[in-house]
Amino acid sequence: MLIAATMLLQTTSSLGATNYSVDVPMETPTTAPGFADEFNDPEIDTGKWRYDTSRNAQGWYNNERQYYAADRAKNARIEDGALVIEAHRETLKRSEFADWGGQEYTSAKLVTRDLLGYGFYEIRAKLPCGRGTWPAIWMLPETGEWPDQGEIDIMEMVGWDANVVHGTLHSGAFNHRLGTQRGAQVTIPSACTAYHRYQLSWTKDRILIGYDDRGYMEVRDDQPGGHAAWPFDRPYALILNLAIGGDWGGKEGIDDTALPQRMSVDYVRFWPAPDTD
Repeated sequence: MLIAATMLLQTTSSLGATNYSVDVPMETPTTAPGFADEFNDPEIDTGKWRYDTSRNAQGWYNNERQYYAADRAKNARIEDGALVIEAHRETLKRSEFADWGGQEYTSAKLVTRDLLGYGFYEIRAKLPCGRGTWPAIWMLPETGEWPDQGEIDIMEMVGWDANVVHGTLHSGAFNHRLGTQRGAQVTIPSACTAYHRYQLSWTKDRILIGYDDRGYMEVRDDQPGGHAAWPFDRPYALILNLAIGGDWGGKEGIDDTALPQRMSVDYVRFWPAPDTD
């Protein structure tokens, strides 16, 4: 079962970080990707994706306030050649949703069935900017305790700080509980009005995160601590979700009048590193 990230959030006001900023080029491969979803089919391909609903009954981490629906077109669907993950303000009926935990918001969280590893990732997406929204494109291993097994946040943004996009890494020695998380942020003025390509280059000893062919966060395996410093040595699942509220996303409250809000994903592409084909 996939371990949810960012559990046990303490008093930190942000899960992002600004200490590993760079400005370097990134180059998208020109070969066919090893894994891709162009979202051109009429329905979500459940051979590639599964819905994570595992904490609906007890509530999600970070005091997030959404219920993640499974196979519900109102919250996740293909529309005009893109995956739409849409959050609504609504109250459900437990007679229809047995795992409903009393949440007043609904959304969706999709996880790749395949585990992906070293290589190049590109996810073309348009983000929501309503206050209280918390869209994310990120990666976790399938098993193990957080943060010991690592987390790669390719893109996170909180609606109250619209257009400021974060790339962040968490591990046993470097995480927000300790105030040592490694990452950077970049302002993308049109993040909520236009599609951008959010990118990750993941190799054995370096993780580079960027957008539209410019890397803005780089972390290398150059710190002592072994696995606690660098657990990024096994395949992870890729996750797409839109949370509502929470300790970071809801820091400035939730603007119910702005809902519904959506994250649209034009495509997901992954090119495995040559030695991992």
